[in-house]
Amino acid sequence: MKISIGSDHGAFELKQHLIEHLSQHATVLDRGTYSKESVDYPDFAHKVAEDVVSGKADRGILICQTGIGMSIAANKVNGVRAALVTNADAAAFCRLHNDANVLCLGAKYTSPTDALAWAQTFLTTEFEGGRHIRRVQKFEK
Repeated sequence: MKISIGSDHGAFELKQHLIEHLSQHATVLDRGTYSKESVDYPDFAHKVAEDVVSGKADRGILICQTGIGMSIAANKVNGVRAALVTNADAAAFCRLHNDANVLCLGAKYTSPTDALAWAQTFLTTEFEGGRHIRRVQKFEK
């Protein structure tokens, strides 16, 4: 699996933690930022979103302080279904029912342990399909 990941300066350390662990079992494309120097998070949301919709990556992960800005920015890219996840259940259900293709996390509220567990759930959970296909198709309209 190929994962595109990006963060702003406030989530740089959490991004690095995820890369360190996820790269042991997947190809991880680090789309920045590459330091704690102040940056604009929409730039990184766009890079990750484009990787996902173009097929360069199977899934994306975006992290900022709250996760809200990243999810708003990523969802502006046609074909992205970015989900802000705040617990393990949401990490599973955003895939099962919504076929989310970008996971968004808030570094201010998410421990490194939880971030890794939720990311692994997001990456390994398949879309349930069935009655949910009709609903996901309505996102695209």
